[in-house]
Amino acid sequence: MYPIMSLEPPSPSNIADYFLDDRIREGRGHRVAVRTANGDATYAELRARANQFANVFADMGAGPGKRVMVALPDVPDFAAALFGAVKTGAAAVMANPRLPARQISELIRYVEPRAGVVHASRAEHFLRARRGVDGGPALLTVDGEADDPSGPAAAASARRSREPRLSGRAGDRSGAAVDAASPEFSNFAPGPDDPAILLFSGGTTGVPKAVVQGHASFVNSTERYAKGVLKVGPDDITLSVPKLYFGYATGSNLFFPMSVGASTVLFPERCTADEIFRQIARHRPTILINVPTMVNQMTAHPDAAAQDLGCLRLATSAGEPLPRGLHERWNDTFGVELLDGLGTAEMWHVFISNRPGQVHLGTLGTPVPGFEVSLLDEHGREAAPGEPGRMRVRGGSLAQGYWRRPEDTRSAFVGGWYVSGDMMTRDAEGRFAYRGRADDLLKVAGKWVSPAEVEDCLMECAEVKEAAVTGVETPDGLVVPEAFLVARPGTDAGAAAEAVRERLAERLQPYKHPRRLRFLDALPRTHLGKVDRGALRAADREAPKSGARGAGAPA
Repeated sequence: MYPIMSLEPPSPSNIADYFLDDRIREGRGHRVAVRTANGDATYAELRARANQFANVFADMGAGPGKRVMVALPDVPDFAAALFGAVKTGAAAVMANPRLPARQISELIRYVEPRAGVVHASRAEHFLRARRGVDGGPALLTVDGEADDPSGPAAAASARRSREPRLSGRAGDRSGAAVDAASPEFSNFAPGPDDPAILLFSGGTTGVPKAVVQGHASFVNSTERYAKGVLKVGPDDITLSVPKLYFGYATGSNLFFPMSVGASTVLFPERCTADEIFRQIARHRPTILINVPTMVNQMTAHPDAAAQDLGCLRLATSAGEPLPRGLHERWNDTFGVELLDGLGTAEMWHVFISNRPGQVHLGTLGTPVPGFEVSLLDEHGREAAPGEPGRMRVRGGSLAQGYWRRPEDTRSAFVGGWYVSGDMMTRDAEGRFAYRGRADDLLKVAGKWVSPAEVEDCLMECAEVKEAAVTGVETPDGLVVPEAFLVARPGTDAGAAAEAVRERLAERLQPYKHPRRLRFLDALPRTHLGKVDRGALRAADREAPKSGARGAGAPA
């Protein structure tokens, strides 16, 4: 067990003060807060813009007890709108601006925002989604040029001619309203139970749950993880693979640097390995916020060896399991220390992490000071070292619960703990390793098999680009592991299968071996970019069991 350290959140406790306004009070208003391809924005400029958003949101009816949906690409106005929303006392709800209209409508019905801010290029899309919802939010549309570093006024006249026609609904606003608003605003002083942000948890079907987080949670994780583990300082420049509407990126690429007067790199383009390499070359960041999928793409890039990543002092990985073999390829290719860790929306951010200079491949590291992590076996007792257990965690970033999901809240938040569906093991030194979701664990021949452990082994093969393992039912009703693989470009599936069989024989006991290897062109993924195991199981039920490349072969 790791003791929980007390933390008295700085006062005032509105996160807009802690992350933004306090930099002005410290005399750091001239420092660069946001870097883009079109220029930089200082803390003073960002605060003024956030205050303008706050005034417009307040005029649209936002305030304590209300919600504001922020559905913008990664541009400076995302940061300004997010801080503007919480300045009013409203809870910000971050949404993927590229969601289909149907899903936008579902989110609007679920969280009932009073106002929403969208980019002009997506305004008609959101207006269409709103038409099917009674009492939908008033919409504010802004254009990318509103983020011009020369200031909002310089771009206003050019932008107005391109703003979309709104529906004429009462409360709707355009970017011109933000340009004309006062750059001064008095921040709402929240109480301990006032929510700051609603974060969407993962989910492969239906509307994902919204996790309600208060202001203190964001301060706690910043003090514990960003400052205590990553040692984020004023000279850092952060760059993120995931976009800002992900809580992982909101923290690592916005809140963390701004808590110390550092700067963030923002770009609205879709994230690819080529784009990340371009951003690194242009801005020379010191911290890269990464995910295993992009780690894979970057290491597999044909020009990977020619890339100069010497500006990076470290990179982080979270969001999905990082196989040991992939971690090794990253080290061999780039030589940049990569800190794997685990976080959840229910605890806002990372609470288990490797440490700089103390990375142990194949593990998530140890709990961040201030968080306590426990593993429970199937009988509800503390799991022995090396044995899988269901994770529970507590600490100063514990969420208030799920928005309007009382039953889910009661089952997940128990006695001051968040009880997760994640399965982990802990070694004798207290380091944790991820073993998959509880629903994903397989009972084979009376023994537990962790798909994550098998995937880790498969990813050690140079011939394998991606791997996922799920349980499938045999005709006699038994469950056996099956592997879905993507071969590296130019690699024959037969040669890859042979290499996989050899590695399995070397590393794992026979009962853990996949009974079938199926090669696909790509693995299906969820809206959060994680492997969609439900889709894989469905595809297995529908596919033939022998023959072509997609059907696979016995292992």
